[in-house]
Amino acid sequence: MSATQDAQAQIPVTVLTGYLGAGKTTLLNRILTENHGQRYAVIVNEFGEVGIDNDLLVESDEEIFEMNNGCICCTVRGDLIRTVQNLMKRKNAFDAIIVETTGVADPAPVAQTFFMDDDVRASARLDAVVAVVDSRHVLQRLEDTEEAEDQVAFADVILINKTDLVSPEELSEVEARIRSINPYAVLHHSERCGIEIAKVLDRGAFDLDRILSLDPHFLEHGHHAHECAPDCDHDHDQDHHHDHGHHHHEENPHSVKSISLTAGDLNPEMFFQWINQVTQVQGPNILRLKGILAFKDDPQRYVIQGVHMIVEGDHQRDWKAEEPRQSRLVFIGRDLNWDVLKQSFQACAA
Repeated sequence: MSATQDAQAQIPVTVLTGYLGAGKTTLLNRILTENHGQRYAVIVNEFGEVGIDNDLLVESDEEIFEMNNGCICCTVRGDLIRTVQNLMKRKNAFDAIIVETTGVADPAPVAQTFFMDDDVRASARLDAVVAVVDSRHVLQRLEDTEEAEDQVAFADVILINKTDLVSPEELSEVEARIRSINPYAVLHHSERCGIEIAKVLDRGAFDLDRILSLDPHFLEHGHHAHECAPDCDHDHDQDHHHDHGHHHHEENPHSVKSISLTAGDLNPEMFFQWINQVTQVQGPNILRLKGILAFKDDPQRYVIQGVHMIVEGDHQRDWKAEEPRQSRLVFIGRDLNWDVLKQSFQACAA
């Protein structure tokens, strides 16, 4: 884990995921045609598969196509790293990159690309993972495919699409199920992906501060605020009384859970040793990890994120005078032992 380059120089990357038929293509076509004032470079796996409207393609050079709204579109013919490097040669032509994954793909390898390759990391940073879900079919998909569950677990922003096809009761069931897998993602509802593009893209390091604002007591027992929208302004600090023996649905022991850990100031040497060990041993089970950390004698907040075994971190900004110096780390994954992680994390306290 090294200090990353100046974040200002890095272009934000959004990974767009979603199961087949959820509405990703509709969203992509909107990004490539609407007059939203941003210039996006959209990387798609194959034009044929994605259904980008060919009439939109103005001029083509090998694998990069310019759109009439200033966006550009290119296709991954070789590997993603090479495609990103080609894009970077015209660095001033766009403000952000969107990478579309295939409908059944696990988003992890795509996200990891932006941590692993030095050239890519110098010029681009993972901003957020966005998942589009089909509100009518998502519950079935979550029952029968691990990839659909991974896409929800992985996401920083979830667009619950096709809400016109379900009843309000079905919609709240969908939302509760999504929250039980991933309480941290920001949820939006849409019909035919009709949403302000800015709400989905350019989130700024996956809204880290939302992680800090969620009540840890509420999260640590696997219970999540089902009744509240993510941007609600209720008081979450009241005492929550739950029957901790009871779960809303009989959960598969291997299904995805989220764990939230808190501590005060940490000893950085102990913490890095610990996180490296945890990710080496548990990496395959850790879908995402993210957090904001306070290191002893360090005036700045340290922000960390990871995918499976790959972790990266960097200083973000000074702690404000009125902010409590609190370290908060979130894991989303399968078969994670909350008690062991909690004790070993707290053992890193300064």
